[in-house]
Amino acid sequence: MRYSLKDYQADAVDKVLGNLSRARDMHIRYGDVSQFSLSAATGAGKTVMAAGVIEALFFGSDEFDFPPDPGAVVLWFSDDPALNEQSRARIQAASSELASRLRVIESSFSETSLKPGNVYFLNTQKLSKNSRLVRADRHVDDGEGIDTLTPDLLQTSIYDVLANTINHEDLTLYMVLDEAHRGMQPVKDRTTIVQRLINGHGKTPAIPIVLGISATVERFEEAMKGAQNRIALPSVEVDSALVQASGLLKDDIVLSIPAESGTFDTVLLTRAVEKLRASSKAWRAYADAQGDLEPVEPLLVVQLGDKPTDEDLSRTLTTIFKAWPELPEDSVANVFGEHQDLSVAGYKVPYLEPQRVQDQTWCRVLLAKTAISTGWDCPRAEVLVSFRPASDPTHITQLLGRMIRTPLARRIPGNELLNSVDCLLPFFDKQTAMNVAEMLMSGATGKDSDTGGGEGRRVLFEPVDLRANPAIPDEVWGKFASLPTFTIPKGKVKPIKRLTALAATLAKDKIRENPVAEAENLLCSALDGRVVQFKDQVAKARRDVETMSGEELRRKIGGGDWTSTSFDTAVDLRALDDSYRAAARLLSPALAGAYVQHLAPGDDEDDLLEAQITVSALGLVPDIVTAIEEEADGIARKWLTDTRVERKNLTDEQQAEYDRLEGMSLSPDRIVLTVPQKAQAETKERDADGTERDLPVSRTHLLTSEDGTYPLDLNDWEQKVLAAEGDRAGFIGWYRNPDRPVKESLAIAYEDNHSWKALRPDFLFFSETDRGIVVDIVDPHGTHLSDALPKLKGLAQFAENYGSEFRRIESVAEVGGKLRVLDIGRPSVREAIAQANDSKSLYTSDLADDYQ
Repeated sequence: MRYSLKDYQADAVDKVLGNLSRARDMHIRYGDVSQFSLSAATGAGKTVMAAGVIEALFFGSDEFDFPPDPGAVVLWFSDDPALNEQSRARIQAASSELASRLRVIESSFSETSLKPGNVYFLNTQKLSKNSRLVRADRHVDDGEGIDTLTPDLLQTSIYDVLANTINHEDLTLYMVLDEAHRGMQPVKDRTTIVQRLINGHGKTPAIPIVLGISATVERFEEAMKGAQNRIALPSVEVDSALVQASGLLKDDIVLSIPAESGTFDTVLLTRAVEKLRASSKAWRAYADAQGDLEPVEPLLVVQLGDKPTDEDLSRTLTTIFKAWPELPEDSVANVFGEHQDLSVAGYKVPYLEPQRVQDQTWCRVLLAKTAISTGWDCPRAEVLVSFRPASDPTHITQLLGRMIRTPLARRIPGNELLNSVDCLLPFFDKQTAMNVAEMLMSGATGKDSDTGGGEGRRVLFEPVDLRANPAIPDEVWGKFASLPTFTIPKGKVKPIKRLTALAATLAKDKIRENPVAEAENLLCSALDGRVVQFKDQVAKARRDVETMSGEELRRKIGGGDWTSTSFDTAVDLRALDDSYRAAARLLSPALAGAYVQHLAPGDDEDDLLEAQITVSALGLVPDIVTAIEEEADGIARKWLTDTRVERKNLTDEQQAEYDRLEGMSLSPDRIVLTVPQKAQAETKERDADGTERDLPVSRTHLLTSEDGTYPLDLNDWEQKVLAAEGDRAGFIGWYRNPDRPVKESLAIAYEDNHSWKALRPDFLFFSETDRGIVVDIVDPHGTHLSDALPKLKGLAQFAENYGSEFRRIESVAEVGGKLRVLDIGRPSVREAIAQANDSKSLYTSDLADDYQ
């Protein structure tokens, strides 16, 4: 894979491979046919995950401990040739191993069966009744551009090809049904086509294994209702909150709607153009600050009605060029379903295939209807103005689903404006827009929508841009940058692989001299020590590797008792090779190979075999594997700490790789807190009935708008905490800590049900004392949720280890109508928290005080 899989992607690939292994076994043993889905919201990287799965199928994977299937054939099927082409291009970009194995089935396809180790792309249109592929008497190209009837293929249609493949005892056909809910709907004969392909018909057997890729499990299950006698394996679902946290999706969606009745289409279109110009300027500034980065060319999408008139088009184009006179006239394209170039009001508007829009950066404005709602993505599309009527919220959310990917496949640290998308809705009312907002924030995709969302996404209606408050001294920001924040360890961490990747990255960035060899030497030395430490276990493991123990049973013909005789026999080279590969999966192939060279530096074959046997034995001693993993984790942690200053000069793209490596720790690691540069905040408070009012403001927040204010979106007791802290002597300013997994959010790791999670305290308060600038953490803390006590325990452990870097660390809760505070800095309070069974009792005890 050319891309490093995100944690949630790797977990999904692992689960999919487990299902495929089980499905193949059931098919070989019992002839069973099966199905399951991989579901994830748009932007999760479903095609990249599929590429990881296919690569493991064809070549095996040490990371997923998955052996290759030498007879694997993949049929990639969708309802749209353009979607197929986009998927093929993405797989090619994701995997260098698969690049030469991606084959499009054209009408001239002339093979009698599909070949193993290849991915074949097919779409519904090529299976229509008039298609040459389904005709038994089809013609094929003779290589000279002349259609000739090939005698040996007279009875060969694509269904015969599939039958030959399925019936071949050495082949296994895996079908990937892309956008599984499409092409399965009862439209003319298309459902019949796809169902016939899946279920089999005539002499063509059913597809053995079907993997559906869709936005939701429900979509796939609905689509597969017509499947016959198929075993449904567990679906693989990707949590939308994990996708949002990954930085692949934009965090904020800004909805703009008219505040009064009237015709405001041109007004909001002009505003959309202004937003695009501002976005273009911001991306150019960011690219300049990052050095050689190519600036993102943001795109404005104008969504029109189903039948726009020439007058509609003329008004739209005239408004755009009036608002942006410098925009070249050849910067506009259309993706209308008619697939035709347009000529309107003297402007030429060429047709552009939807899947090509992202790469055609000359296109800065795109005219669309509904044809681009599903099946393609355009991460650089940052502004949408929709002239769809208010009765069409689904069309809005569908199109937004195309625009929510981050342009650089990562979050821009410290800049919320570059992590957002704007949607302007001239014909929407507040209530309908709020319904759209609820759908976008909750992650509820509905039947036809696909916008991801979930925890970490905000939908803003009238936000204000925020910058550093000029009234806040620079010393405060210096203190802010020094505060401790932590990585949140994830499951299935492989510390040895992490260290190897870190060494390679440090070498590439020229931060540490020869780190790859240094890492290998350190781990090889550690293995030397463990061989001595666990010499008895290693000796036993060597015997297990070199010999096979068995039992021979004897019994006389005609009756009598069974007698048994034990025996040991030397294993062959194939068994030794299997043992070595098993050990390499545990220690990593890189370390296993390095240790073999460490033990046998020459080319003597006997020495090399002895070294491989030793490595195989080490893999059978769990204590050694655990010890080396801990050693690797410690080395990586030290190197990341030692290089923290040097890494500050790297670009955001380079630092993103270190962020990924820091997140692969076995335990929470301290990392750098990013100073926020640009942000945005909502300015209105809205009730469920649509009633709105201005939020109160503060002038002492670290980030403020142009007029020096910060909107206060706080509940009653949060406002009481802010008022109380603001009245304390020496108070300078405060920071509302983001509740999202961004680098400018202070995170405290805590354990809950044996997994690590993040507590993000609500408030940081900064004050001037005779000791200089000091910081207080004050966290309004609910007691009714199940994670209340684990969070409190995490805060207490944080105070134990890092309390000296703060003046106060306090947790405030409302109990019995009164605010009560626990001073986490007191050892007696931390001890009580460690022994507590619930959080509420702590706030009602003598350990807590009334908050004043």
